[in-house]
Amino acid sequence: MASIKVWLGAMRLRTLPLAASVVITGSASSLDSLNFSWVVFALTMSTTFLLQVLSNFANDYGDFNNGADNQDRVGPARAVQSGEITPAQMKNAMVITASLSLLSGVILLYSSLAQTGYLTESILFLTLGLSSIAAAVKYTAGKNPYGYKGLGDLFVFVFFGLVGVMGTAFLQTKEISSISFLNALVIGGLSTAVLNLNNLRDHVNDKAAGKMTLVVKMGFEKGKLYLVILVGLSLFSALLVSFLLDSYLGLLAFILPIIRLIKIMQITEPRNLDPELKRFALSALVYGFIQLVVFLV
Repeated sequence: MASIKVWLGAMRLRTLPLAASVVITGSASSLDSLNFSWVVFALTMSTTFLLQVLSNFANDYGDFNNGADNQDRVGPARAVQSGEITPAQMKNAMVITASLSLLSGVILLYSSLAQTGYLTESILFLTLGLSSIAAAVKYTAGKNPYGYKGLGDLFVFVFFGLVGVMGTAFLQTKEISSISFLNALVIGGLSTAVLNLNNLRDHVNDKAAGKMTLVVKMGFEKGKLYLVILVGLSLFSALLVSFLLDSYLGLLAFILPIIRLIKIMQITEPRNLDPELKRFALSALVYGFIQLVVFLV
């Protein structure tokens, strides 16, 4: 049986700040609502964390089965690939985590929507929740994983951006606002940038394993230009948010990504991109906290 340390490594806790940025930014967009609930906030955070861990488990399991995790892979060692966790154990962990995600999500929907009479919205969000669980698993696991067809970027942008941020805000306010939409573009862009950095780092091994990410399809140098576009989309959206709120503090979160972009454009060795994933994820989290400050003040 694998140790707790091994399971914590498989959870990839360093990815949780990016997941937290989704909930924090969406919640910040609704802080001025009279209906804001910290219970709903906590349940949204727990559901999001469980979905992120499920995605990480599925990625570990799926990439091993499909051959993308091998001795040539760049980045931290994976639990199934290293033999510390067996495929059967990881599959069981996925089932347990998916069940916990669903349970947390159902409690969340009851607390936010169902008990207040929003039955239609509850059914819609339940459908989105089930879709999120399926998407987390099908990214690299199962037959025909969409992450191997270059669709991972679209998944991240939709679920970490549009669904995640606007959904979080709606669970609090029961409405969609221009601020929550623009903030969804900010976090969606930065989240996709993190995935793109991961794919830039792994593109040589991914290509050999038949994992056709967008970077594999467009090439390493064009992949870096794509990263600039993603950060540019986030920055432009943050600028519009700042204009609407008459506060430009949120733009401070982009200082580090812009500085790192200049460095990244000069990098030729893919493995040197690994530290950048954490920096970009933390920038998204910083943006979320700044939005909290702006709305609280």
